[in-house]
This record gives sequence, C-alpha cells and structure tokens, in this order.
Amino acid sequence: MADPMKIRAQMKGDAAEIRVLMSHPMETGQRKDGAGKVIPAHFIQSVTVTVNGKTVVDGQIGTSVSRNPVFGFRVKGAKAGDKVVVSWVDNTGDKRSDETAIN
Repeated sequence: MADPMKIRAQMKGDAAEIRVLMSHPMETGQRKDGAGKVIPAHFIQSVTVTVNGKTVVDGQIGTSVSRNPVFGFRVKGAKAGDKVVVSWVDNTGDKRSDETAIN
C-alpha cells in the first residue's frame, strides 16, 4: 500500500485552502533502468476530493505529472471542522484514501 498522503486544510477568509502531497512514483513507462529495461508505467489516473461527503474535485491526471505530486485548491462554502477526504486510483489498480479536518 502507498504511503499516507499529507493533507493540509486551513480556512483563509471565506474559503478553505487545501494542499495535498501524494507519495507515488508516477512512472511514465518511457524510462529505462540501469540494465536498459523499460520501467513499467505506474501513475495516478484519478483523484477525488470530498468535503463533508460532497465531491469538490473529480479529476483525471496522467503521466506528465511529476513524482510525489502536490495539488492545491480553494473550496468556498467550507468551514472549520469539515471533513476532507482525498482518494486516488492508479493505472495498476492501487488505491489510497486519507482524510483530515479543516482547521
């Protein structure tokens, strides 16, 4: 299983600022290892973010995103104490979901 995500969610004025660090190799399938063999593709394909059960981000990403990607966004209408859940699924079927509360 993948390492836990680091999620920071803080109120800034009337919106919550959410930043997420996802630990993932994000291999494109185009690099070669030291022996010259192609490293298989292994990348996050979809990301979903919910705040109190309501989907606020439902996105698709691909191989052009760097290793251990960081995403940030603002959510209006959220408030301190709301539960933020971030989930991803990669091209090999691996999944990860982590949560935090907005401060």
